[in-house]
Amino acid sequence: MGCDGGTIPKRHELVKGPKKVEKVDKNAALAARWKYCALSTEKLRRPIVTCDLGRLYNKDAVIEFLLDKSADRPNSEVVSHLRGIKDIKELNLTDNPAWEGERRNTKGDRYEDMHCAMFICPVVGLEMNGKHRFCFLRTCGCVFSDRALKEVKTEICHKQSLDPLVLPAPPRWSNPWQHPEAWRNPGARGPSSPWKRSRRPTNLSSPATVQPSAPKPRRPTGLPTPPTTSK
Repeated sequence: MGCDGGTIPKRHELVKGPKKVEKVDKNAALAARWKYCALSTEKLRRPIVTCDLGRLYNKDAVIEFLLDKSADRPNSEVVSHLRGIKDIKELNLTDNPAWEGERRNTKGDRYEDMHCAMFICPVVGLEMNGKHRFCFLRTCGCVFSDRALKEVKTEICHKQSLDPLVLPAPPRWSNPWQHPEAWRNPGARGPSSPWKRSRRPTNLSSPATVQPSAPKPRRPTGLPTPPTTSK
């Protein structure tokens, strides 16, 4: 009971009361949802998929669960609503240039380690650290912030249309008969077409053009016929 050497124990040292509930930092919990897989609790790595509930998973972890649902896995109740591969959607995420990842050798207790996200919104630049709401498009899987979708006011992703489309330049034909369409559809030549009075050449490499013959002179109408004199 003590009382040796002048020490007097207090009540809280002798009577054990209920344990205090540990308080979890809400910001840290939100940041963990964007960095760790909801099924395997491992760090997120590509390819990353999501479900209709908005949870993030590693694709390989979900596939392993779908192949063997009988195995006793931790957090299996998190994906109990998944029945097949069609219930998930692979995400197209934009990397955060400020994210250093495993290159940073720190304890993980710095502000940057907790609030610096791996991915950002490609339109506004907001980080996916749990402080902002993000959405994904079911058609392509691109991820944008809710603020960006409200500013753009469209549900169509223009990511593919931003890529430059290179078309081959049409060849410049020195002669109209060198064009292959001149022989495929001759009926489509209009009255003003330069091919109307030409003839088909014998060789396309060195086409021969036929000049139209001069029109024959006609006798003017309404004038008397000149008399003919016989010798």
